[in-house]
Amino acid sequence: MGKLILASASPRRKELLSLTGLPFIVIPGNGEEVIRTSDPAEAVEALSMEKAEAVCGRADEEDVIIGADTVVALDSRILGKPANEEEAFSMLKRLQGREHAVYTGVTVLKKGKPLERVTFSEKTMVHVLPMTDEEILDYIATGEPMDKAGAYGIQGRFAVYVRGIEGDYQNVVGLPVSRLYGFLRKYKENLND
Repeated sequence: MGKLILASASPRRKELLSLTGLPFIVIPGNGEEVIRTSDPAEAVEALSMEKAEAVCGRADEEDVIIGADTVVALDSRILGKPANEEEAFSMLKRLQGREHAVYTGVTVLKKGKPLERVTFSEKTMVHVLPMTDEEILDYIATGEPMDKAGAYGIQGRFAVYVRGIEGDYQNVVGLPVSRLYGFLRKYKENLND
């Protein structure tokens, strides 16, 4: 019997995966996130696969590994995590008053012979209210944008600027839990407590 492993250091993904009620451990993948395509769905699927595969070598036979990655896309341009406050300001300035897409890619690997793999991406549209420069700077001053794709966290202070979404809220936070759980059901019986 194997373990369920989350290949991510994200506290948000850890919290979301815990909603499944399945026991799991966290082993972050120590890979460099390099986007090699301009297609957001392809990018997050590839990054999620890389994260899962990075942990595969440290997993036992029959373990189930989950890798995930999230990006924001505006006008077909991928926005990752901001490198600094100036980049966060630039991203938020472009997002304010508009709608954009959030993509999360997920890979589920079952180590063993043969290796089983499922990779998918989920898309959610987010509608952001207009923001003044002062509001953007005040938000950046919280420090919240610095480790998040698109420079915002929908579950934090930025929530007051979100007019609405179309799709899965948890996907915007970082993990489409209900869709993932559908894939994990078949492994549920084999996971250790």
